[in-house]
Formats: sequence, C-alpha cells, structure tokens
Amino acid sequence: MPRKKGGHLTWNDRLTIEKMLRQGYSKPQIARYLGVHHSTVYDECKRGAVELVDSELRTYTTYSPEVAVAYHKRAVKNMEKGLKIGKDHDLARWLVEKISSGYSPAAACALLGKTPETTFSCTLCRQTVYKYIENGDLWPLTNKALRYKGERKRSYGKVRAARAPSGKSIERRPPIVAQRKCPGDWEMDSVEGKKGTPEALLVLTERKMRDQIMIRMERKTMASVVAALDELEVSMGPELFRKVFHSITVDNGSEFADSEGMERSVFGGQRTDVYYCHPRCPGERGSNEKQNQMIRWHFPKGTDFGKVTNDDVRRVQDWPNNYPRKILGWRCAAELFQEFLASAG
Repeated sequence: MPRKKGGHLTWNDRLTIEKMLRQGYSKPQIARYLGVHHSTVYDECKRGAVELVDSELRTYTTYSPEVAVAYHKRAVKNMEKGLKIGKDHDLARWLVEKISSGYSPAAACALLGKTPETTFSCTLCRQTVYKYIENGDLWPLTNKALRYKGERKRSYGKVRAARAPSGKSIERRPPIVAQRKCPGDWEMDSVEGKKGTPEALLVLTERKMRDQIMIRMERKTMASVVAALDELEVSMGPELFRKVFHSITVDNGSEFADSEGMERSVFGGQRTDVYYCHPRCPGERGSNEKQNQMIRWHFPKGTDFGKVTNDDVRRVQDWPNNYPRKILGWRCAAELFQEFLASAG
C-alpha cells in the first residue's frame, strides 16, 4: 500500500527490511511491500550498511536498523538551523538586560532597530526570544525572571451598592468614553505606602494613550487629592487642563469623596467631570489597575513613600510611559501624549 508522500521510514519498516533481506527478497520487492519507491530502500540499505565477520573470518556486508537510525539522527541534527542571533553577544547582553529590567520579550523585540543603540546584526520575533529563554540560550535569563506569567484574570461578582456614590455614577458617563476613541479621559487611584505611614501616590492613567501621571501626596485624604489636582491644573493652565482632562473615573475610596472639590477649578468654574465606579468593580478602571501593577514592580508593598523622593517618583512614572505597547502599535504612551499635547495646545 502506498504511504503518504514524504513520510519517513519507521523503526518497524527498518526491521522489516532487515528481515526480508535475510529471507532473500530483492530491494524492489521490499519497496513494493512497504509502499515506497525502490530508491528509498536502496538508499536505506546504503545508510545502514555494516561490515561483519563470519565464523570463518570472512567479512560480509549486511543491513543494520540501528546503524540506519543513527545515520538518520545525525543527518537531522546537521539539518537544524543555527541560532539566528549567532555570535552577536551584544544583542544577547542587551536582551538579558532589557528583559531583566521588566520588559516583556515582545516589547524588547519591538525596540530592535528603532535607534542606533538598539540596532544589531538582526531583528528577532517574540517567539524566537521565548524559545531562546526556554532553551537556556540567554543565560542567566530564565522563565522565572519574566514578570508576565500569563495569570488568569480574576473574576469579580457584582455587588449592590450600600449607598449612593459621592458624585456622578459611571452609569452617567458618556458612552464614547468606554470606546476609548478620543483622548482626554482618565482613570485615577491611589497607591498606599508602608502600613502606618501617611504618604501615598496619586496615579492618573489616560484611557486611550495609557499615559501615566504620578503625584506624591503627604497624606491619603480628600484634601490631598484636591490639592494635587489643583497643583496639576496650575502647572498646565486652566485651558490646557480642560482640553486634556475631559473626565476622570475613580473608585469609591474615601480619598475621592470630595467630588465637588475635584471638579472645581482653581480659577473658577468647572475643570473636569468626575465619575464613580460601581463597588468592587476594578475592571471599570482596568488601565489604571494595570499601571498600578507596574508601579508595584518598582515600589513593592511595604514601601515607605516618606523616604521616596520626587525624582524617584518621576523615574518610575517615565518607565511605563516609555514602554512600547502592542495595543499602541508598539509605540510609547509618552510619545502619543506629547502629540496630543501639541494638538491640544
């Protein structure tokens, strides 16, 4: 019976060849029995040929399945392609350094060839880099060093609110905000420090561009949140602030209870609209939650923000803003935000 075209001989096929040769069958007869071309059997016999000595010390040639299999394995190994990265040690060191600092293999690959500092002998795709890590070709980098573990998303059950929100519910937020089509809509949350310390971080995340603004607060209170927004508005100016901050979505934390103070402009009138999520629905501020996760890479739980300087906060703020993201076409949030500011100004 003819076999599938391109199929290799199996171990049982080789045992059959050995048996039929001993029984005196010709190679074309064996080929017809196995359903292969006669040249396949001829070539197989050459690859598995071995010289033996009989009892009268006369040498003769016979076929050995073991020798044929060993020849086949050596041929397959020689056909394997070498590493694309080759002997480019600079590229290997750069990948190890970048991924160890928190970049995913996909993000690191997206940077290759973008600048003279990231241009090497070749570019790579993320699958190749993951394979290198799995095979130990980027030692000492291992899968354990990857910050993204592919964890399953946590599910949250809906909870009925015990009281009305301090301001406008997210149900009153314009539907276009949920579509992320227009820039200027933000999510806001606070990041606590070491237990027993008053300092905290106020984190704002733009929904479309994923740009992040971090402000260090002396206390995690309503007054501190309003003061931080006041300071941000003064630094940007009232007109630009209104163009950049169309809306801000927050949770129901006590530090966000002063909706009027957050919406009221330092210069008079209203500066933005504040909307409140449903209780226990962090997914309604999903971008902000993801940014907080990235912040915790640099400021893990238990960090005393009283000992953290503004320069430290700025450094951690710039890290995710300059991180290439697949959802942004492998562009950086900072780059898109500067383009937005230029158009808004």
